[in-house]
Amino acid sequence: MSAEEPLFRVVRGVPTAEELAALVGAIIVRTRPAATPAPVTASAWARSSRPGHSRGWRAAGLPR
Repeated sequence: MSAEEPLFRVVRGVPTAEELAALVGAIIVRTRPAATPAPVTASAWARSSRPGHSRGWRAAGLPR
């Protein structure tokens, strides 16, 4: 593909400038990479059951 060739072309109909702008906007939004979601941190309650956490509810019943 050369620099002179358009990326896309309208093959039927006569779109207005507004319709072409909407089409280009939709294509740009669609081709953007999705944003990565923020990492979810575990709550204090969930962390308390993990190994190595001495104050967890599981450790409460163990002999000291």
